[in-house]
Amino acid sequence: MEDYLFLTHSLYGMKIHAFVLMPNHFHLLASFPHGNIGPCMNYFMRETSREITRLSCRINQTYGARHHKSMIDSYHYFMNVYKYIYRNPVRAKLSKFVEAYPYSTLAGLCGLRKLVIPLEPDILIFNPDFQLDILNWLNTKPKPEHEAEIRKGLRHPTFTLKTPRNKKESVLKSSLL
Repeated sequence: MEDYLFLTHSLYGMKIHAFVLMPNHFHLLASFPHGNIGPCMNYFMRETSREITRLSCRINQTYGARHHKSMIDSYHYFMNVYKYIYRNPVRAKLSKFVEAYPYSTLAGLCGLRKLVIPLEPDILIFNPDFQLDILNWLNTKPKPEHEAEIRKGLRHPTFTLKTPRNKKESVLKSSLL
């Protein structure tokens, strides 16, 4: 996966912000300055599928469906998705801490493993003044209803969170960050 993310970045100009490989899926937070998400993801999914099939001697399809994409058009939404992606291994009980999961770009950002994937500069983790605060924030479990709202938002072509109808619901916006 690392090699193909590197190639996809080089060939298509995809900007990678975060990546987490799970046992049965992956999460990729990326931007596409050339507007070429279709060809880019087609290449990545096709080539990784071929490689996984070859290495595992499988004959059936590798991926269950096409990729799901959701445009994130605000910093607040980006931060919600960033945390959701990096917390995925903790939610799945594959790791106790977000930075300890070895198949995540966060482990590389924290210096716990070699990072081959060319990531966009991460001003959150690379800021020494806030690094521990960000890791604590990432390791803090959000409320289940907040995670459900993010999961639901990612199913839409443009990521959105529920608009608060009253002050109690407005907690969603502030507590996720």
